[in-house]
Formats: sequence, structure tokens, C-alpha cells
Amino acid sequence: MKKSVLTRYRVLAYVTGVLLVLLCLSMIAKYGLDISGAADVTRVVAIAHGWLYVVYLVFAFDLGSKAKWPVGKQLWVLLAGTVPTAAFFVERKVTRELDAKVTEGSPVAAKVQV
Repeated sequence: MKKSVLTRYRVLAYVTGVLLVLLCLSMIAKYGLDISGAADVTRVVAIAHGWLYVVYLVFAFDLGSKAKWPVGKQLWVLLAGTVPTAAFFVERKVTRELDAKVTEGSPVAAKVQV
């Protein structure tokens, strides 16, 4: 498996996690604290998180299929983007697990001795 597959999953896991935390905070500001302007922030962050979560799903599914994960583990990773801060912990665990399996994208040429 190429390192780029793991890297793009990691990037989207962090982005999705940060946006979900921001969404939760903006919803607390909107509904709990009744701060003016929080509704606009909530709307923007919700839209951004929604679209980027779809991209996260694609990248996580691609990673899981290349890592040959069972369905249960695949679902666990896919749902990590829906629980605030879970994406950070799942990403760390997945990275530690797959770090040994990733390779650089360029093949190494063999030397021939004559």
C-alpha cells in the first residue's frame, strides 16, 4: 500500500475532526448561549463538515479496502467522523497499525553484477 493512501486519510481525519468539534462549539453558542451570529457560523461549519465528511468516507473506505480490513473495523473507522474527537483517536490507532505496511510509491531498481 502506498504512503499517499494513508496520508490523505490522515489529513481528512484531522480536518473532519476539527470541523466536527467546531460544529459542536458553534451549536452550543447558538442554542445554549444564544450568541448573535452563531447561526451563520453553525451553518457554514455544518456545510463544510458535511461535504468533507463525504470525502473522508471515500478515503477511509479506500484505505480499508487496500488494508483488507474486516467489515466491522471498516464501519468503526467510517463512523469515527461522526463522534466529536473520535477521529483523532481512531486516526492515531490506524496510523500505528498501518505504518509498517506502507511503502514509498517508487519501486527500487535491482543492481545487476557482471
